[in-house]
Amino acid sequence: MRYGRGSAPGAPRATAVPFLLRWSVLLVAAACWELAARARGSVYFPPPLRIVRHARDLWFSGPVGHLFLTSAAVDTILPSLCRMAAGFALAAVAGITLGIAMGRSRRAYALCNPVLQFARAVPPPALVPVFVVVLDFGTPMQVASIAFSAVWPVLVNSAEGARATDPLRLEVAAVLRLTAPERLWFLILPSALPRIFAGLRLSLSLCLILMVFSELLPGSDNGIGFTLTDAQTRSDLLTVWSALLLLGALGHLLNTGLLAVEKRLLGPRTSAGRTA
Repeated sequence: MRYGRGSAPGAPRATAVPFLLRWSVLLVAAACWELAARARGSVYFPPPLRIVRHARDLWFSGPVGHLFLTSAAVDTILPSLCRMAAGFALAAVAGITLGIAMGRSRRAYALCNPVLQFARAVPPPALVPVFVVVLDFGTPMQVASIAFSAVWPVLVNSAEGARATDPLRLEVAAVLRLTAPERLWFLILPSALPRIFAGLRLSLSLCLILMVFSELLPGSDNGIGFTLTDAQTRSDLLTVWSALLLLGALGHLLNTGLLAVEKRLLGPRTSAGRTA
């Protein structure tokens, strides 16, 4: 049986090439770093394999019953993930709810849009001292600063997605006498979902940044950010690099998980120029 140029048997090979290229670049960069670090012997840039071994011994060498997590991992990774998850959940719920409501009201959007543009332009770390003054040091301050700074991408994208709903579909829904909840569930949300997920991805990145930044403050006593500060004061550069590696891995895993959820809800999307 013959297949054309754009047939299914060639698709896995085409998708595998970019995947291999992405990881090959990373592997080549790590190999170059490994060779250069071993040749120079600098304490500031340890070899990647040594960093990986140190991270494994520090956080992932525990018993199988604890998913290989050590006590240091429980005190370092879990508090950070809990703060980040709480801030991200608050930002997602508030951003989607307020964004959809604003997007469906021209007057509300016109009144609130200048405030939104001003708030999203403020650097998120600059707001942390304000929350320190209002809430003092501690987990409530950290979660509030994460949620407040991460809500704007979700809110703006949700509003834009709701505004982009096809007016013809809304007219058909009015003819069919769909209720407001039915229009929201069957028309507005499906139309806004691509933009909502775009805002969620931006918000997730901000949550990771704000989580680390809030844990760098003097009042913190656990978390990845606290580990970075503590290792820096002790001149433990190997732990500093291990924490940076952990942050990169967490960011990649979280973004991959969010993309998987987006693909599950929206389905695979193909670009217009992919096929010849």
